[in-house]
Amino acid sequence: MAENRVSATLPTTDREAVLAAIATIRQKLPFLIDLNSDDRRAMTKLGDRSRAFVSKALEVATQNPDMLPRSFSLEEMRRDVELFEALQPILLALNQLQDLVDDTSMQVGSEAYAAALAVYTYAKASGTGSALEAAADDLGQRFARKARAAAPKP
Repeated sequence: MAENRVSATLPTTDREAVLAAIATIRQKLPFLIDLNSDDRRAMTKLGDRSRAFVSKALEVATQNPDMLPRSFSLEEMRRDVELFEALQPILLALNQLQDLVDDTSMQVGSEAYAAALAVYTYAKASGTGSALEAAADDLGQRFARKARAAAPKP
């Protein structure tokens, strides 16, 4: 069998504690929203290159509030900028955690599938007529191909 890079278990109590921690995160961030793909496409996005622009615009607006129309809320802009900045380290930490969980899940899934393939190979090799033949046939259903429909004859 191939190298086993992850050998661990996740006790139910630990899994429940992790899920509770995630629920706590959601509770502490009650303002989170769920955008659909159309909303995501339509909105302007604040990336790393635009952060300095936003900060400078906030400074200009703060120093010159008389230039802004009455309908413009400088305080709302300030809250948006502060929240954006406060969310960045959380986003980075969660993205790193998600990458680790994704990679670990992919690795253990690969290991489990490789082990299952080995079991199937050993079951097939045990020979026909043995007690394992039915089990090997059952496992082999994973690789069974569906018969193609016969092409209509002209």
